[in-house]
Amino acid sequence: MTSWLHKCGYPTLHCVLFCVVLAANIIGGSSDSGESVCSSPPVSSCSECLRRGPQCAWCFEAGFLDGAEVGERCDLVGNLARRGCGLEFIEHPQVMVEVNATTSNTQVSPGEITLNLRPGAEASVIVAVQQLERYPVDLYYLVDVSASMQENLDQLKTVGVALSHRMREHSSDLRLGFGSFVDKPVSPYINVHPSKLNNPCSDYEVKCRPAHGFHHVLSMTANMSEFTRIIKRQRISGNMDTPEGGLDAMLQATVCQGEVGWRGEAKRLLLLMTDQPSHLALDSRLAGIVTPHDGFCHLENNVYMESTTMDHPSLGLLAEKLLENHIYSLFAVEQLQYQWYEELVRLLPGSNLLFQAPKLIDVVVDAYKRLLSVVQVSVSVEDRAFSRFLVSVSPLCPEGSVSHDNRSCSNVQPNQTVYFNITIGLHSCPDDEDEEDDVVQVFVRPVGYNESSIIKVHSRCRCHCGPDWHCHDDTTHQSTCGEVTPDTDRNNQDLNNRDMHTHTPDLDPEHTPTRPHTHGPEWSRQCRAEGSGVDCNGRGVCVCGKCVCERNSLGTVYGQYCQMDDYSCPYQHGLLCGGRGMCVSGDCVCEEGWTGESCRCPVSTATCLSDNGLLCSGRGRCVCGRCVCDNHQYSGAFCERCPTCHSSCQSHWRCIDCHLSHGLSQRETGECNHTCIPLVGYVNDVTVLLGQVWRQCVYKKDNCYYRFHTALVSGNTLLHFNTQPECVSSRRYVGTFLSVCVLTFLPGLVMLAVLVLVLHRRSLPQGGATDQQYNPTGKDLSHVPKTNEKTVSYRRDRPPGPDRPMEMHITVPKMPLGEPWQ
Repeated sequence: MTSWLHKCGYPTLHCVLFCVVLAANIIGGSSDSGESVCSSPPVSSCSECLRRGPQCAWCFEAGFLDGAEVGERCDLVGNLARRGCGLEFIEHPQVMVEVNATTSNTQVSPGEITLNLRPGAEASVIVAVQQLERYPVDLYYLVDVSASMQENLDQLKTVGVALSHRMREHSSDLRLGFGSFVDKPVSPYINVHPSKLNNPCSDYEVKCRPAHGFHHVLSMTANMSEFTRIIKRQRISGNMDTPEGGLDAMLQATVCQGEVGWRGEAKRLLLLMTDQPSHLALDSRLAGIVTPHDGFCHLENNVYMESTTMDHPSLGLLAEKLLENHIYSLFAVEQLQYQWYEELVRLLPGSNLLFQAPKLIDVVVDAYKRLLSVVQVSVSVEDRAFSRFLVSVSPLCPEGSVSHDNRSCSNVQPNQTVYFNITIGLHSCPDDEDEEDDVVQVFVRPVGYNESSIIKVHSRCRCHCGPDWHCHDDTTHQSTCGEVTPDTDRNNQDLNNRDMHTHTPDLDPEHTPTRPHTHGPEWSRQCRAEGSGVDCNGRGVCVCGKCVCERNSLGTVYGQYCQMDDYSCPYQHGLLCGGRGMCVSGDCVCEEGWTGESCRCPVSTATCLSDNGLLCSGRGRCVCGRCVCDNHQYSGAFCERCPTCHSSCQSHWRCIDCHLSHGLSQRETGECNHTCIPLVGYVNDVTVLLGQVWRQCVYKKDNCYYRFHTALVSGNTLLHFNTQPECVSSRRYVGTFLSVCVLTFLPGLVMLAVLVLVLHRRSLPQGGATDQQYNPTGKDLSHVPKTNEKTVSYRRDRPPGPDRPMEMHITVPKMPLGEPWQ
């Protein structure tokens, strides 16, 4: 177990690993409360005892505590031994850690570890990740070629050779690839006008390439001249909305391993260059795309073919694919979008965020060195068992390195080794108690490494109880196969009337197996259908290799493996088989005159006959008593309606004009055959034609309106004229205009006169006197000033003397304009 530790150059670590494994084996064994946990409340089976906790054990000795309760068989190992249970009869699975020495990796070790865990137990293992020097490097440029990226695309054309020279200091072998993206080529993301599809930049008199979801342009190559030549040939494109389809293109560049040319031994870098945010999952609903992304490669001739049918990938799916394919992701973005992508990279392990700088080579080299100095692991459990396990990670960083988030170490130098202590605990067992002990895989993936470690966890949830699997608990029947319990006999009699293959025959006592129980691996195999892992399909009990099916309140279960019943057929309106049939072996057997999965469809087509006696008016099929129209233009209960089949009113104007020129004479209708359809009729009252099949139209000529109706009957267009036109003369228009003017102008004059009269009356003094001067202030105005002077009068209301009021007059003459004040 410790050989791989010496190989990694860390010989003292085997002591740590030994202590960790030893601690895992004895977890919970010394708990003071273990006795009460195991026995209270009482248990009735060995499997239930194991689920109580890692300290509980079960005694399956036949004579243990004769006459005692079954639950007393569950206790601590020491207590069971003191009460007389032999150690060989104690079911107590141990936590075990085993390292597979046959698998060897260069960077991640050990390659495979096996754990045996029981409910409530946990174990810790050590995984070592070594940082090597001068990795081969695969760098894939994924560039947004929308119109706003023209400057960045020009800058990229000078990168190839110079980047190759710089990376020689850090890598023994550099290969570059290139791909481009814009957005999903559907509305509303792009302009779908025919002139814009081939050239989105036609308004600017610039030749652009069509918009696309993802084009893989150049596979990984060490020929820098070829890379530069391909980049110089690239042209920009365009779209309508601000976000781009970057994440959609990233997923294809990640999972299309063969097309891109990713090497298994190289460090893989995926550099996305853009100046806008990216669309996320569910954004495609604006274009009517609702199918979630399946996570697979869909390149044909280097073009992403499912861009218009699959939604953008979720961040969880993209992160999973980046880990599976050991790819670092780099985002080179404009400063305005830095905050948006800063939130994004936190959800993508192994991602880094860069500014789009003029010196792109320096940015890429610095990001590569920073990525190599960080060692991080991602631990994942199979989806089916994710909720039953607890996983924690603790890094042991080398000297000079710093731990971050308890999952990574930074500033790791080449040839240094980082150790990760990974603890795995089993919360619970599978829901199916009869299921065999399952094996769940836990994947330990160092981010960006092409190697990983697999931990296989065996869940010990069932009791074996020695070679005969006899645990002496309530779940084990004590009757032998020659004995038939009353319930079993009654069930078999019921099933015999339905299926002769399910009858359990009486066995000869001389040939009865000597095993004292009726459950075990040998009998279980006879009670399982081919490919099934459950006895009697989970709907019965295996007794001596035969299924005794359960009785259900819904109906009867029968069959050799309890695979059939009389209640699992489709329901309609709450009735089995719609109340028009019987359920046989899961399928409805319908009564006469009915068919379909749930017997809901009548066999007769009488409900599909239209008024003319044709089936669905001759335009469809009768499916389940209803018409299904062959042409989507037709609708209605009998495919009799076709709103779009009628021609427009304007298309008949030439025909109308022709008939008017011949005086609407029925004898002259043949003269207009070259202009319109021959099926023309004249009517005096069009109201008799009003209905759902007739369309009303109007034709104007010489100040007259001619009404006509069109209809499509049995595939033929009918046209009926109203021989009574509605004409309006020019004199009538003039009279109407004058009447409106007079009726509008005269009321206005009357209202204006009334308003003037009212205002004039309000301006007169009270009492009706017109020769008296109105004095609202009550002042004496007997002194009338001249026009060139201003008089101000003051009068005291209470003069000093009772007989002589005092008045004062001040005369201020007006000065001529321009005369100085004196």
